[in-house]
Amino acid sequence: MWSRTFSKIDVELGTSEPLYPTMTTESLDLRWSFIRKIYSIVSIQLLLTVVVGAWVVFYDHPIVTFLTKTRGGFACDILIFISPFIIICLLACYHRRHPVNYVLLGIFTIAVAFSLGLSCALSTSGMVILEAAILTAVMVVSLTLYTFWAAKKGHDINYFWGPSPTLFGSLMVLSVFSIIQIFFPMGEISVMIYAGVSAIIFCGYIVYDTDNLIKRYTYDEYIWAAVALYLDVINLFLALLRILRASRRR
Repeated sequence: MWSRTFSKIDVELGTSEPLYPTMTTESLDLRWSFIRKIYSIVSIQLLLTVVVGAWVVFYDHPIVTFLTKTRGGFACDILIFISPFIIICLLACYHRRHPVNYVLLGIFTIAVAFSLGLSCALSTSGMVILEAAILTAVMVVSLTLYTFWAAKKGHDINYFWGPSPTLFGSLMVLSVFSIIQIFFPMGEISVMIYAGVSAIIFCGYIVYDTDNLIKRYTYDEYIWAAVALYLDVINLFLALLRILRASRRR
């Protein structure tokens, strides 16, 4: 009887261990609630992305045909670069204003999904898209579990990925190279190198943003946290898609 009562109390009082060693027990439930909220938003974004992307790939719409077959990769890359960027600037101004932030987040997700669908439509094989999606899912889950484990063990991930210019500088180099690649294509080998480096960098961003989700984001920054993780996943998928697509063409 006592053992049953004791185990029941243990379960009720022990709920969960701290996410990281210096975490206060008072904020544990709030932080877990915040984390669940972020992953719920990101899951809805990814589901919407799949739906819109599938519509672009499989529905023979004149606009889609024009962008993918008449203009090819140039129009696709321009849309990927410009459309979400304009919307995210508005989101930066209203990310704490409810419900405007959710409306802008939905528009942003649809814009990214449409651009992603155009990129997938340029692939010669549906198997390439499926392979990129599976690899992305495996890498995201693995990196997320690793980050939670590292945070619980007290490892300082920010020592390498954090405020230092490592990720930011790498992202700036990728952005400049991407612009150059749009206007002055450099061939399949350069695309594979660019995509491989991109995949590594966005793996780092997944770890970094997940660590921020666990330790640093405030509770009213849920939109920004969701956008950060969502973009990490999308960019990782695009990088893997480029690698697989370029390897099939060679």
